[in-house]
Amino acid sequence: MSLRGHLTDVRPLRTSQAFREIWATSLVTSLAGQIAALAALSQIWDLTESPVWTGAIGLAQGVPTLGLALVGGSLADRYDRRTIVQLSTLAQAVAALGLAAQAASSSTSPWPVLALLSASAGAGALGAPARRTLPVRLLPRDEVLAGLALQNIAFQASMLIGPAVGGLVVAASLPAAYATQVIMLTVAFVAASRLPRLPPERTSGPGLRRGGWSFPWRQPVLRGALLTDLATTTLSMPVAIFPMLNAVRFDGDPRTLGLFLSAIALGGIAAGLVSGVVTRMRRPGLVQLVCAVVWGCALAGCGLSTSLVVALGLLVCAGAADTVGVVARGGLVQLVTPDEMRGRVSAVDHAVGVAGPEIGNMRGGLLAAVVGAPAAIVVGGLGAAVAAVSIGLTHRRTITYVTDTRVGT
Repeated sequence: MSLRGHLTDVRPLRTSQAFREIWATSLVTSLAGQIAALAALSQIWDLTESPVWTGAIGLAQGVPTLGLALVGGSLADRYDRRTIVQLSTLAQAVAALGLAAQAASSSTSPWPVLALLSASAGAGALGAPARRTLPVRLLPRDEVLAGLALQNIAFQASMLIGPAVGGLVVAASLPAAYATQVIMLTVAFVAASRLPRLPPERTSGPGLRRGGWSFPWRQPVLRGALLTDLATTTLSMPVAIFPMLNAVRFDGDPRTLGLFLSAIALGGIAAGLVSGVVTRMRRPGLVQLVCAVVWGCALAGCGLSTSLVVALGLLVCAGAADTVGVVARGGLVQLVTPDEMRGRVSAVDHAVGVAGPEIGNMRGGLLAAVVGAPAAIVVGGLGAAVAAVSIGLTHRRTITYVTDTRVGT
């Protein structure tokens, strides 16, 4: 393969104007979301100085995500997906407006913050399954993996820039951090309105349509991929532990806290720059498994390190592994699943990919309160690596599955 073939595959940006617009708005809304997420994390820590409360952010967002993503999946397989994306984006903007208002009111209770974060997560979960089906509907089949990689690059870019910018914005004005999200979500609503109508395609009988919820668990390839992600995130997600780790080892500087998250994103960006390799790989299940092991080992090393430079370097490695694994899993899920079931299967994928990390953050916060931040990160990382290997051994078809991405298949 030539050097050009290893670099970022940008064909989807040339092929589809609709995808190009959605991709651009996803970049700015993800950036605003990262700023708001850091604002919430910082606000909860300042109000409580407790890793249990910062972990509760994960619970507040994970529970509605898990429940409402399933509802959103059913809606996406029944109604126009453009309309669902529009309404969910509008609801998220309203929740973000509420966060800005409570921050301006100088509230001293963490409960309003958690309630509004829960509402925002629920609104996002309702629209996420429909949103996940957009690349495979807007792009040729052989460009779907490339489209997913570009979306992940946008997300990682927002993670790279967002926390660092968020640290500065939060230090200047907490309400402004939330207000930024309101503005960007409004832009995303306008972009969603420009999409073509996207009703679900009907190609099979009612029996298959009714089996949508069980399909990923009956399909060994998908089951192994989803279980790998679920085990990895619930056992090792470190974000809720970062404020405590920062306080224990690096004097609690909010700029350092932002660097933790930016380091993970930097790894994601680095992986995205050579996404041409990933989008042409034909064994995504094997790729995801290897990435899960690398992610866990890198986090364990971060927990053991007392050097900021070494810790950040290991987080860069973890971020790169996470990005490659997410793209591999996302492409596998979308290409294996028939369109009329993509809403429900995407809902399961979203619940695993979003609720898993949030629940993992709650687990991490509780464990850190008992054993301390460094030990909690080490235990979680090693546990995730062991779990990924175990799932690979029991789901051989996930490892050996070859994805056909040829045009017209």
